[in-house]
Amino acid sequence: MTVLYILLAIGLLGVLITVHEYGHFIAARLTGIAVKEYSVGLGPKLLQWKSKKHETLFTLRPIPMGGYCMFYGDETDQQNAEDPRAFDKAAVWKRMITVVSGPLMNFLLAFIVAIGLMAGYAVGPAQPFFSEVEAGMPAAQAGLMAGDVLLAVDGAEVPKGDATKLTNAIAGLAAGESVTLTLLRGDETLTVPITPAYDAAEGRARIGVLISTVGPLPAGQVIPAAWQGCVNASTAILGSLGRLVTTGEGAQDTAGPIGVVQLVAEQTRTGGLEIFLNLAVIISINLGLINLLPIPGLDGSRLVFMLVEVIRRKPISRKVESTVHLFGYALLLGLMLLFTFQDVGRILGG
Repeated sequence: MTVLYILLAIGLLGVLITVHEYGHFIAARLTGIAVKEYSVGLGPKLLQWKSKKHETLFTLRPIPMGGYCMFYGDETDQQNAEDPRAFDKAAVWKRMITVVSGPLMNFLLAFIVAIGLMAGYAVGPAQPFFSEVEAGMPAAQAGLMAGDVLLAVDGAEVPKGDATKLTNAIAGLAAGESVTLTLLRGDETLTVPITPAYDAAEGRARIGVLISTVGPLPAGQVIPAAWQGCVNASTAILGSLGRLVTTGEGAQDTAGPIGVVQLVAEQTRTGGLEIFLNLAVIISINLGLINLLPIPGLDGSRLVFMLVEVIRRKPISRKVESTVHLFGYALLLGLMLLFTFQDVGRILGG
């Protein structure tokens, strides 16, 4: 792994977390909940700016693998607990929207990246075309060019993804017989007769072309393919989480931030931009789904408290909820340290 790929991996995690927190931030703004601080990164402040209109402090901090959105009156801001714009003072539906918007932003980001991935890299069955025309062979002599699209062989239409019609037609010809190809070159349709030449080295008749049957996805298939890719990734992640909880399967493969950075850096170094974007989709979905789990300290736990509030028609004691969330933060910190030691052990033993 080079420093560049490590920095790229760290940057990816930073972007995913920042986008998650921005979901909370923008939803709070739209619902009238005051945001005390929106931080990009963790650690001591490097830069800061305060909005005069909304009184929100925007900060930039040096550790890129984190960030947060602090509301008025949350666990760490009790001095603003009685402010009418405080989180707990808002209607429960506004709080629910604000909490769920973080994971939703991760899902939205994953979908947008998946669209770019499908548009730039995904391939599907295409109308067969000549990717290469061999010099000196009958195809070149007949004027065929790389990029010509094959529409029909001896008048029989060639379907997408099918290279057999041409090879079967050539194989069925007697010596000296020709095959007639219907081609599309730009906006022009051509009809070209070609007489194959017998290749003694290969023991068969050839015209000297290399046929490709896959190409970029048509524009109309990019968004559906991106959506299906996100659905498939979500299903796989939920299945893995379910097996981890019920049977412990995959526990040895769990990783913290260091392990994720190592994975992204290694995979990107060998697989390039396509793998990097694919990992961005998977990790973003994973981040959104995990945050929706009813684990104390995560967004899912807050949603559970709000659902109970809706059912009871009154909130649970703030002291009780704060205690649960603080316990969750301590638990998550402990797990983070455990995963970090585990990641370092893998790297050193690696």
